[in-house]
Amino acid sequence: MKVGTFKDFKEGCSDALPICLGYMAVSFAFGIEASKIGMSVFQAAMTSLLNVTSAGQFSALEIIARNGSFIELAILQFIINLRYMLMSCALSQKLDPELGTGHRMGISYGVTDEIFGVSVLRKGRLYPAYSYGLIVTSVFGWVLGTSLGAFSGQIMPERLISCLGLAIYGMFIAIIIPDTRTSKAVMAVVLSAMALSTVFTYAPVLGTAISSGFRIIIITVVVAAAAAFLAPVSDEDGGDKE
Repeated sequence: MKVGTFKDFKEGCSDALPICLGYMAVSFAFGIEASKIGMSVFQAAMTSLLNVTSAGQFSALEIIARNGSFIELAILQFIINLRYMLMSCALSQKLDPELGTGHRMGISYGVTDEIFGVSVLRKGRLYPAYSYGLIVTSVFGWVLGTSLGAFSGQIMPERLISCLGLAIYGMFIAIIIPDTRTSKAVMAVVLSAMALSTVFTYAPVLGTAISSGFRIIIITVVVAAAAAFLAPVSDEDGGDKE
């Protein structure tokens, strides 16, 4: 069993530099939002270090702010981060079959969309040393950005903090707009999620009977299931191939 060399580790660090810089920008916005609900710099930084998931962390802030239940938080994180299980299964095909559980768990800690993309495109066997280089550099940027954002949120004027807090919405818009312009299915998913979210928020009964966390869970499951049934991904569009 080969875990890689220091050269592999350095290559991982080098390949992760763009990810690191991108993570700093996004996590800075998370740090701002975390400070707005009263989290300290240490608490925000540990949240990023232990989670490393942008959508999961942002969605958790509202539940944390209103002292929601751990069950609600756990289910929400499971649904939002379910894709990482599929990514991990895909990456396992590039690992040495004899690689131990410890290394596999270490690599799984850092499976994010960006790290997965870089790992999949690497030619040949994926060695733990390379993955650790990717993870250390990327997570460093994620935690550093969070810390800077949380610290800035404690010293900057409230008006400026509110303006910077809009960055996260800009990020999500930038993510979905390109795909909605080229795919009617994605457009339908986005519009359906928006419509359901509006109904769950402002409907007389639903708006008060169901918490925001469970609203996200229900909407995610319903819209994703409907999209998978009505508009499945074909082989030509990038589905599974033999």
